[in-house]
This record gives sequence, structure tokens and C-alpha cells, in this order.
Amino acid sequence: MEQHRTRPPQYRPRRGMPVPAQAGRAVSDGVRRSAPAVRRPAAAGVRAGRRLPNPRLTGLGSGLFCGATLFALACLDQLLLGGSQTVYGVLFLPVCLLTALWVRPGDLVTAPVVVPIAFTFGLLPVAGDSDGGISGRFMSLVTALALQAGWLYGGTLIAGLVVIVRRIRLMARRAARRRAQAAQAGQTGQTGRTAPARGPQVGRQAR
Repeated sequence: MEQHRTRPPQYRPRRGMPVPAQAGRAVSDGVRRSAPAVRRPAAAGVRAGRRLPNPRLTGLGSGLFCGATLFALACLDQLLLGGSQTVYGVLFLPVCLLTALWVRPGDLVTAPVVVPIAFTFGLLPVAGDSDGGISGRFMSLVTALALQAGWLYGGTLIAGLVVIVRRIRLMARRAARRRAQAAQAGQTGQTGRTAPARGPQVGRQAR
């Protein structure tokens, strides 16, 4: 009599159950899909930072910007508040900060120089009465400068500090760039020296 061989039961996956490979792919797809959701806030922050104004003004451009802005603010102060020199001094500080931040790296030294000149020019509308002609206007301007010297020194100090910080950061970046270039040149020099030494060894082995 013939004996029927018993075959081991074969494993048949049920319908709807994922194969191990497919399960791994599903997990990896899930991770990939969830990853951009985490990166969206950072990307949004970077885009928002790029949209902020970041001009690069020359020395002359920074002087014109500071002088024109202060003169316009002084005119508004004269029209709205009757020429308050204290308000003009308060508005002078953020203008100094923007001037020092927006000047280009090659003209950083000009920012603390143009700020006092722009302050004097913008002070003309709020300096005082001009009944005495040119001499009266000049005397009122000198008096206003003497009374508002604290704001003038404060704005100039802010511009100077910002320029110093930017100068230090610029020098640090240049030093890091030089180090990177020196390290890259050293690596290329080492590879250039070791590369010809392999040629004779290969020739000797061929012989």
C-alpha cells in the first residue's frame, strides 16, 4: 500500500495583512510623510526672515537715508505736535540703528559720522522761530543742539556699537573662511603628494 506523504502546512497570508516588506515600506512612507510637517514651521520662519527688508546702503546712501528720514519725521512732528524736540530725539534713536544695520560692510565707518550730520539737518524744522532771519535760525539751531545733546550722543553711540559688532562678526567670518581655504589647500596638497607614489608600486608589481 502506498503511503501518502504529508506535506507541511504552508503559510498563507490573509487578505488585507501587509507583507513584512510592504509593512516596512508603509512605515517608512509614514515617516517621510510626517517629516515635512515638522519642518514646516522652520521653513516658514526662514521665509519670513527673507521677506524682511535688508538693504545695503553705501556711505552716501546711508547719509541721505538718515537725513531724509529725520527731516520727514521732524516735519511730521512740527505739524502734529507743534515741534517737540523730545519726540524728535526719541525718533532719532531707531533711525540711527537702521542706518548702522543697513550700511554695507565696506562703508561701516561712515555710519557714526553721518548720524550727527543728519541729526543737525533734521533738527531745522523743530529748532524754533525764524523771526530773526538767518542769524536767528542759526542761534535757535545751536540752542536746540545744546539742549538735545543727550539724544545726539545716544544715537551716535548706538550706531558706533552696532558698527563695532558688525565689524567683529565680519572679521570672524573672514578668518573662518581663510582657515577653511587653508585646510582645503592642505588636503589637496596631501592628495597630490601621495598620488604619484602609487604609480611605481603598480609598475613594480606588474614586472
